[in-house]
Amino acid sequence: MAAKAGSSEVYDLLVIGAGPTGMACAIEAQRAGFRAVMVDKGCLCNSLYNYPSNMTFFTTPELLEIGDIPFSSPNQKPNRDEALEYYRKVAEHYKLDVRQYENVDRVEGSDGEFTIHTTDQFGRRLRHSARKLVVATGYYDLPNYLSIPGEDLPKVLHYYKEPHPFYGLDVLVIGGKNSAAIAALDLWRHGARVTLVHRGPSMHRHVKYWILPDIENRIKHGEIRAYFNSNVVRVTEDAVMVATPEGEVELANHFVFALTGYRPDFEFLAALGVQFAEKDRQPVCDPVTLESNVAGVYLAGVIVAGERTNEIFIENGRFHGKQIAEDLKRRFSATNPGAQTTPVTR
Repeated sequence: MAAKAGSSEVYDLLVIGAGPTGMACAIEAQRAGFRAVMVDKGCLCNSLYNYPSNMTFFTTPELLEIGDIPFSSPNQKPNRDEALEYYRKVAEHYKLDVRQYENVDRVEGSDGEFTIHTTDQFGRRLRHSARKLVVATGYYDLPNYLSIPGEDLPKVLHYYKEPHPFYGLDVLVIGGKNSAAIAALDLWRHGARVTLVHRGPSMHRHVKYWILPDIENRIKHGEIRAYFNSNVVRVTEDAVMVATPEGEVELANHFVFALTGYRPDFEFLAALGVQFAEKDRQPVCDPVTLESNVAGVYLAGVIVAGERTNEIFIENGRFHGKQIAEDLKRRFSATNPGAQTTPVTR
């Protein structure tokens, strides 16, 4: 298929990823007077959209704010729907240029002259030009696969959204952290027969303090069956095989939620030329400017932490945009002495 040209405009900054951190990067660049565009393979805040429908954040509204726009909520801890509404309003306020449902296939060129090749939802290929890049792709789009027989069956799911379709069915949840505990409880409360399997000796200590006693009590009273120090070794159409300390157990099963965590897209970063530290696969980047070892390519959000995905959240990743914008102002001023940036109006 012949390539379809994207915008002929050369943007000062192209942000890959339109989540809260990517939005913060585009906003701060725009406020500094630069032309910014965002590209995402899904919708605005795609990861948040794919969170469980009734999810509540473990934080307060003001810690999710970007662009100095207040996040008003009647709840001490906002929920998913409130957050999506808030970020939509922020995008509207700043008139952000967001190219949704465009997957970035590859990037060519170098600092000052990047060409970003994308594919839209209809398979059409497009090109965008930008002087600088920010990669803010998060980590929620790539599950940690189990690599076991049967994992490719359609009954095996790596994301949990809502309980209704699983009423009256045998459902197995794999994992021992927040997402597994939340899914197991929600499924049980809506009529599913739930079994939880975790390779550790108990639920993880980082499970939220108001959820941990709930899941532990459901297990204690036999309402949710649990196998600890155990692993799922095979999935079939009608059952799962679980290796337990007492031996292998076959369980009747209709659906499996493999909620074993997610990881950043290291392969995409490597294709850009980004290097990684040996420990925890942290990408090499300046801690002040967030520019990677590849000139003109900045990193923002959780990907800065590599495999240590529990260190950066919206609450602290939202400030990365200001760090990058400050460096952009310095770089562009050095390139064009005497030039002044003025706020861009759209």
